[in-house]
Amino acid sequence: MEPLDHRKRRFAEIYAACHDPVLGYVMRRTENGHDAADILAETFLIAWRRLDDVPTGDGARPWLYGVARRVLANHRRGERRRTALGDRLRADLGVAVQAIEDREVSGAVAEAFRSLSEDDRELLSLVGWEGLDAGQIATVLGCSRNAVRIRLHRARKRFARALADREAREARETRAETHHHARIAKGEHA
Repeated sequence: MEPLDHRKRRFAEIYAACHDPVLGYVMRRTENGHDAADILAETFLIAWRRLDDVPTGDGARPWLYGVARRVLANHRRGERRRTALGDRLRADLGVAVQAIEDREVSGAVAEAFRSLSEDDRELLSLVGWEGLDAGQIATVLGCSRNAVRIRLHRARKRFARALADREAREARETRAETHHHARIAKGEHA
């Protein structure tokens, strides 16, 4: 292996001579500048690692094109895999969301929960659905256990109040509806 100073100098010469042509090669074969920059960087990283394999003189540029071509192929395969995975996840998520919507809780409990602030819903969900304790919730929220305990106590009180209000409203509506049906059954008109 060559001394490090000589390797650095040789790589710098190759980079200076071939950067623009390789960048043009990559840009003409990619959809956006970000992908081109990633592929260019990977190409020159491989050139640095395999510097002893890089031909001297005019042979460096075609060699780098070959490397860039393989990096592009790997990038495209990765994109196809990510796209397929994304499609599969979207389909799975669509099924899961539909299942949740199909069995969504209705009534006073659901209404009371939905009436809470997003912070209260998140906190109560971390306890009820995720099964986390105060220490774990503190990690999720980035606060102290004591702060979690206080917030959780207050969220539970707000939920209890909201639930009591909803249940009282439902009871009033049920009584009014029952009274209305009773009047109709007796022949009275509203």
